[in-house]
Amino acid sequence: MSDTAKTLWAVALLLAAIAFAASPFLSSGFNGFSADQFPVPQEDPPVQPAGYAFSIWGLIYLWLIAGAGFGLLRRRDEADWAAARPILTLSLVIGAAWIPVANASVFWATVMIWAMLGTALVALFRVGDEDRFWQLSPVAIYAGWLTAAASVSIGLVFAGYGWLGGTEAAILALVLALAVALTVQYRLHRAPEYGLTVIWALVGIIVSNTAPLNIAVAGLAALGIVAILALRGTDTE
Repeated sequence: MSDTAKTLWAVALLLAAIAFAASPFLSSGFNGFSADQFPVPQEDPPVQPAGYAFSIWGLIYLWLIAGAGFGLLRRRDEADWAAARPILTLSLVIGAAWIPVANASVFWATVMIWAMLGTALVALFRVGDEDRFWQLSPVAIYAGWLTAAASVSIGLVFAGYGWLGGTEAAILALVLALAVALTVQYRLHRAPEYGLTVIWALVGIIVSNTAPLNIAVAGLAALGIVAILALRGTDTE
């Protein structure tokens, strides 16, 4: 990739990060799927984390912008930064359009959030080793939260369309999220922020299933936390 192309991708990534962060303010916003968007209304579904957990979006938005800005100002010609920029830009462009779609269609929003996750994970594996705080960390927490959010979306679809009960759909979503998270964490030893972000989501699910207690969902989420921590504990890199 030429230096000119590297610079253009650095600019594109910063613009995409800004557009992604601005999307809640440039649309009607998103406070979760409404119950009546599903044939079987989803009131307080067990698959969904407690509301406080979604505050992590503020950190994700700001860190992505800060990282992209640092990269443009200080590392725009660096080969170490170049590989991840195109695919991460694509993920953020999809994300910038996600809220209007989510307010209109659960199905297409689910397709889009899985596309965001897939591109975010590719970007995470392509991120270089320089400037960890600015380059790797924001992508890791972004991909970690999307791992949980995309799986939750699947759980909502299965419960909302009556294909599974609420608890069964939540268990399916957790199994899916943990399969992705443990695979990524096993193969990518240098991004503990990814696993910690998935744990943040799992704690939110435990909190949302304590009153009334849903032992199956809360218990599986707790086992997932133990599994992620145990996997990190065996990491020698």
